[in-house]
Amino acid sequence: MADLVTGEAVALDIRVARLASRACAVLLDLLLQLVLLNIVVYVTAMTSLVADDAWTVGLTLLGVVAVIVGYPCAFETLSRGRTLGKMAVGLRVVGDDGGPVRFRQALVRALAGFVEFWVFYGSPALITSFCNRRGKRLGDLFAGTIVIQERVPASALLGPVAVMPPQLAWWARNLELSMLSDELAMTARQYLSRFWELLPEVRDSLGQRIASQVVAVVSPPPPPGVRPEILLSAVLAERRHREELRLAERRARRMRRLGLPA
Repeated sequence: MADLVTGEAVALDIRVARLASRACAVLLDLLLQLVLLNIVVYVTAMTSLVADDAWTVGLTLLGVVAVIVGYPCAFETLSRGRTLGKMAVGLRVVGDDGGPVRFRQALVRALAGFVEFWVFYGSPALITSFCNRRGKRLGDLFAGTIVIQERVPASALLGPVAVMPPQLAWWARNLELSMLSDELAMTARQYLSRFWELLPEVRDSLGQRIASQVVAVVSPPPPPGVRPEILLSAVLAERRHREELRLAERRARRMRRLGLPA
């Protein structure tokens, strides 16, 4: 775990990606890039049959740069910090301030990655990750980014932080929560866990912002005049209650299949 400072100067706990998971993501991306490089070399070799050597060399260089630098840069920019390898492992690149990675940061990471992984076979990234408290490689240090564990255990999302406010129980029972992502739920949970540690003005502005994001993806809308922390507590408590019911039903079905009493 590590502290991530948001734009409101609030420290939130995050799960920094472990070295093993990052290595798996890098290996998956490198394997995909090697496949793409083979395709590029094959296609450019075919052009040599109809074009001169200068065209072939130029196209080959362009293709190699597009695969080695363009692939991670484009994916991390367009998918908000995830390449295909990171998607498979459940990782995401974010800025040091917790915001989404920008094109400039993705480009710096990709250029540094060429030196780290393709020139020195990953040794600079490995040494730097071991020495850095947040497991940053050189590309992260230069770009001001950090790789976090995006997928979190269900137990972390179902902790006892949120309690159902009695005045909102009737509203929460009818909520449509399918659009509420684990990431947003975790953000709300972290806010509630730090509620009394925040300055009042920061607490209110941050709570209002998170509550507005939650209200945008749940329905029906909440009653007017509900404070953000009460609304978030109701939503998370109902989400936890439904997850507990779902897990209990799954356990009961498994017991019935085994012929055991539920």
